[in-house]
Amino acid sequence: MRPPSTMIVISAVAAACALAAPANAAEKLAQPPPAVVRKLLDCRSLTDTAQRLACLDTGVAALAEAVEKRDVLVADREQVKAARRGLFGIALPSFKLFGDGKADGEDTDDQGALKQIEAKLTSARAGAGGNWRLVLDDGSIWVQTDGGTLARDPRPGMPIRIRRAAVGSYLANIDGQIAVRVRRINE
Repeated sequence: MRPPSTMIVISAVAAACALAAPANAAEKLAQPPPAVVRKLLDCRSLTDTAQRLACLDTGVAALAEAVEKRDVLVADREQVKAARRGLFGIALPSFKLFGDGKADGEDTDDQGALKQIEAKLTSARAGAGGNWRLVLDDGSIWVQTDGGTLARDPRPGMPIRIRRAAVGSYLANIDGQIAVRVRRINE
């Protein structure tokens, strides 16, 4: 399998829209599509029906092969939103791997990273020094880092909102309480 840095993610929704839209649709995408998709899109400019069909057949076969080899990954809008949410709190390189999120109505920064998430707690337990270990319904695990106290102990089912703060830190409001500083951990 190729390393993730050589894989290209495209949205099936964006590709389908680009195929159905005018010839300049590929230019309107946030990032230019991979070469295999560009070649397929270029088929639209052919006026001869037989040539256009042959071009499309060849292009679709090339795209299918690229998908099978995992040179191109195809994801629909919901898969991209789930991936963006799943990566919230994890430091990634600064590039718009999942687009800018604006078309999905998500609150994102200029690099397409989410500014905040809302979830439900599935578990919460006090750790060393009274700091909380919080597991969200998306499976992510967050730990309190500031030693602050909460009026009510976190419990499963409580809503939580985690937002990005200054200098790469995060603040969590649990069940509407005052914010505590948290960081995501990987286990």
